[in-house]
Amino acid sequence: MSEEKGTTTDWRERLTPEQYHVTREKGTERAFTGKYHDHKEKGVYTCVCCGTPLFESDTKYDSGSGWPSFFAPLSEENVETEEDRGYGMRRTEVHCSNCGAHLGHLFDDGPHPTGLRYCINSASLDFEPKR
Repeated sequence: MSEEKGTTTDWRERLTPEQYHVTREKGTERAFTGKYHDHKEKGVYTCVCCGTPLFESDTKYDSGSGWPSFFAPLSEENVETEEDRGYGMRRTEVHCSNCGAHLGHLFDDGPHPTGLRYCINSASLDFEPKR
């Protein structure tokens, strides 16, 4: 994983407190509160920290979880995963491969064609509408 250059102070200046907590401290926003959980516009979801394209709207679906859910990333190269054993659970963490921002978690209960659910915090995303 490559880290985008920046200090804690730099990140705190560039991000809102919630964005910082989610992306740099591996936090989670409350379910059904994020601006993209029920977002239906066509376009691309990007990393709020560095702008890397992460997910296309065509792969977004309503999982009922309260967070934006996608069945595949835009490019496998743009997201990385690692085991997360925090809070007494065993999960797979998803983060931006460019800057290391925590995005959310990956589960194997998604729809076809992949069977995957990338459960992503809205606070970790920006959105670029389709032109």
